Amino acid sequence: MAAGEQSSLPLVSVIMNCLNGEKYLREAIDSVYAQTYGNWEIIFWDNASTDQSGEIARGYDGRLRYFRGEETIPLGAARNEALKRARGEFLAFLDCDDIWLPEKLAKQIPRFDEARVCLVFCDTYFFSDQGIIRQLYARRKPPRGQVFRHLLGDYFLSMETVVIRRRALDALSEWFDPRFNMIEETDLFLRLAHDGEFDYVDDPLAKWRVHAASWTFAKKHLFPLEREMLLEKFSQLYPGLETAYQSEVDKIKAKNQYQLGLLEWEQGQPTRVRQRLRPYLATQKRYLVPYFLSFLPYRLYNRLVEFRNRD
Repeated sequence: MAAGEQSSLPLVSVIMNCLNGEKYLREAIDSVYAQTYGNWEIIFWDNASTDQSGEIARGYDGRLRYFRGEETIPLGAARNEALKRARGEFLAFLDCDDIWLPEKLAKQIPRFDEARVCLVFCDTYFFSDQGIIRQLYARRKPPRGQVFRHLLGDYFLSMETVVIRRRALDALSEWFDPRFNMIEETDLFLRLAHDGEFDYVDDPLAKWRVHAASWTFAKKHLFPLEREMLLEKFSQLYPGLETAYQSEVDKIKAKNQYQLGLLEWEQGQPTRVRQRLRPYLATQKRYLVPYFLSFLPYRLYNRLVEFRNRD
């Protein structure tokens, strides 16, 4: 597409939040510059990094707009700081250790021609330095349209795949909730799903990097705590939620107990897993396997889970 045609396309603001992300940063930024869709800007919010992240980001041209905070703040608050500087009609997200494939924006933006669509996502690869681990939606295709119930009970989005309509974001009472560090995007996308529709591109157009230094693994103990906060918030925001979505709320509570139990099992208390899961076994059959496997050493169970996820 010629330069003039590219400039007539809607502007996409690519939100990149960074805290000491120098190791994979160039690869992430370069994947945006490699997009076949040409009308984008990067809003780069440096969350007071102490490594070379800032120097790397400032080495790019004016399409990357660099901002730096004076101190490190929670991720939800940092994403809001980046969003304040965004000028695009559409907003996309790329963390500094993830990658986009070249056709991502070109295939997603046309899905917004339907006015009711407020968010478009795509398939993605989970990968490590050793190669591809799995394709997120290879086994089961995700729902589209009105997905609030599905998303509440079984959250299925991956941050690097999402593009949202700026107008839908601004219609919310708040953007990212600054109290959350681990599930700030879950909270936001659920609120968008409550009143809008999602669409999906059935192609893997991004890659989510699995590594031990990522917050997903380093701060995993925060997930159940923040989900409890989310349930409290949504019960106030949407009166009658626990009645209308009882099955989905029970799934969240069971998952919280499972993850808390895993942490205790890892620390040598396997009986705690069984105590936490026992009230949910009648309705949440998926936890029968970890319940009985908790009689084994945790390291063996963890290896079985890793092997299954690679399948």
